[in-house]
Amino acid sequence: MATLNEKPNSKAGKGRSRKTTPRVDLTAMVDLMFLLTTFFMLTTYLSTSNAADIAKPDEGSTMDYPASRTMTILLGKDNQVVYYLGLAEKANMKTTSVAELQTKINECKQRVAKIHQGNISKHMIVIIKPTATAKFKNFVDVVDEMKIGNIKSYTVDDAHFLNEEEAFLREKGL
Repeated sequence: MATLNEKPNSKAGKGRSRKTTPRVDLTAMVDLMFLLTTFFMLTTYLSTSNAADIAKPDEGSTMDYPASRTMTILLGKDNQVVYYLGLAEKANMKTTSVAELQTKINECKQRVAKIHQGNISKHMIVIIKPTATAKFKNFVDVVDEMKIGNIKSYTVDDAHFLNEEEAFLREKGL
């Protein structure tokens, strides 16, 4: 048992009887503390890390994405990105800043929805291709834009650059 005993602080004097010291039993208090601790441990949860899921293709594997709903984003230097919708051979590649990318993603998303008459199963697919000159901060910002823009399917491919993409990047100095 958990007890709290106090020392007597006075001596019995002439004609006085000695008072007994109070005895406090703390057993109930300790039991209550353990019950509350276990209650809060069982009813609360620890915060989980908020990590983004990123899919990256295997080495040597190639995937065919439907050109009518695929947007490709190339990360360049100086906070610039190149984006296009569809195939690189026929695409109208455009440059923009990372800060303005969200509006371009929404425009492409609306264009894809219009092409497929709003079919939910035909959502836009985004391929993110960071170049060697891109900053990691820009990569993180673009992945955040995928979450903000509610892009259901996106992948990162930093190994497979098409000739058209490399030529456009060289032409723009990115």
